[in-house]
Amino acid sequence: MCLHSMTSSLSASSRETDKMADVVNVGVNLDAFSHAISGIQALRSSVSRVFESLKDGMKNRETLEGREKQFIAEFQDNLQAVNRDLNELERLSGLVGRPSESHPLHNSGLLSLDPVQDKTPLYSQLLQAYKWSNKLQYHAGLASSLLNQQSLKRSANQMGASAKRRPKVQPSTLVLPPQYVDDVISRIGRMFPDMTIELFRPNGTSAVLLVTLGKVLKAIVVMRSLFIDRTVVRGFNENVYNEDRKLDIWTKSQYQVFQKVTDHATTALLHYQLPQMPDVVVRSFMTWLRSYIKLFQSSCQRCGRFLQDGLPPTWRDFRTLEAFHDTCRM
Repeated sequence: MCLHSMTSSLSASSRETDKMADVVNVGVNLDAFSHAISGIQALRSSVSRVFESLKDGMKNRETLEGREKQFIAEFQDNLQAVNRDLNELERLSGLVGRPSESHPLHNSGLLSLDPVQDKTPLYSQLLQAYKWSNKLQYHAGLASSLLNQQSLKRSANQMGASAKRRPKVQPSTLVLPPQYVDDVISRIGRMFPDMTIELFRPNGTSAVLLVTLGKVLKAIVVMRSLFIDRTVVRGFNENVYNEDRKLDIWTKSQYQVFQKVTDHATTALLHYQLPQMPDVVVRSFMTWLRSYIKLFQSSCQRCGRFLQDGLPPTWRDFRTLEAFHDTCRM
């Protein structure tokens, strides 16, 4: 009768819970679950009493026969209490029920029930690995979609029947006609009115550019066809010719600021690399070089100062062309 009334109350409570839209039905009877926890505590207490009686033994008794009878009686009472609590816990376990949904990590979710989390944090580590796996899969999908959109595809899986139909492209960009090079340089010169570009051909087809940027600096750019080999930056008032009235492509500037700019220009040559379109590389490098038009007027974008160790901000960002001191860019 008591069991029937408990079942009825639990059913009514379940119906009332189903009416609440904001409560998730997990398939567990929370009321029976609470009673089951109390039953576990009672079972632990009765088991503790059994071991305490075994620990105390037959002491504090007047005669040996009295000590034995008293010990056996107390031990039987404690065992009956353990049996009673165990039966009650088994009855409550049938009323608790089981979750309606499986754990997202299946049987690994049982690791979270380990009482010693500090010593065996397997579940938390497994969750962290699961999150990183999802992130890796997501970013790999994005990278794959971006790479598939590129027009320059050199993967091995594209070799075959389609490769046979395509004519082989000769590496003609290494040797371009001088007229084409002159045309590219003249177009770049027209793009920047404050930059003067003079083209020399001291050794046949190889071109050497003398770039005068306002009244700030002069740069000597040595080119092999449309590929830039090296560059030297000097001050506006420095001599760029040697004794034979030829461009001096080796002597460094006597000023430390332009030595720094020369080092940064060499780094820029390594950054702007696109062998398929060398004219874009030259235009990008000239755009970057033109950003030095305000070499002595721009402040550092990080520290806000004009001078640091007696030098202006000599570094220009390759993407934003912002000015930085050599130490502030790190």
